[in-house]
Amino acid sequence: MMNKSLFVHIVDRLSNEVEFFRQKKDCRGRLSLSPLQKCTAAICCLAYGTAADTVDEYLRLGSTTTRSCLENFVDGIIYLFSEEYLRRPTPADLQRLLDIGEYRGFPGMIGSIDCMHWEWKNCPTAWKGQYSRGSGKPTIVLEAVASYDLWIWHAFFGPPGTLNDINVLDRSPVFDDIIKGEASQVTFHVNGREYHMAY
Repeated sequence: MMNKSLFVHIVDRLSNEVEFFRQKKDCRGRLSLSPLQKCTAAICCLAYGTAADTVDEYLRLGSTTTRSCLENFVDGIIYLFSEEYLRRPTPADLQRLLDIGEYRGFPGMIGSIDCMHWEWKNCPTAWKGQYSRGSGKPTIVLEAVASYDLWIWHAFFGPPGTLNDINVLDRSPVFDDIIKGEASQVTFHVNGREYHMAY
């Protein structure tokens, strides 16, 4: 469930800065859909993976309008928040994450990595073998790195054949950067020893 203040912040930014989300009047003076309705429809489709026509009953939006809300929502989020959230950590971000990690007893830790398996209900039959694991059901694997305050600064969907977390991590850009020596350089101390690579 999304934090209410975050949701309201997103709705406010979209309605103030993206034309599609502004509430307007039609030629008869009736108000159009509210920014709240449009954002709720888009988030419902994203969160639950539902079809566009499923929000019609309680939000009073047709499937074409819902699809338009979803497309404009995604474009608006990228436009408004990409510089702040959809990026790698800057040196200042890394220092902040290192300080918090040390304060919490994990010096050198800049985030937590995890993999999530989503069942792919409508996977094409021809692709099923590449995306199936022990359960026999096709899944898509998402690898994400999040900080203590839930800032997800890395996301990677495992390609076909990455049926478990180890295979996804083997193909992960995060670990590739570490192996190639391209990972962000930081300095921290544990037991009197100095280290230059965060984990």
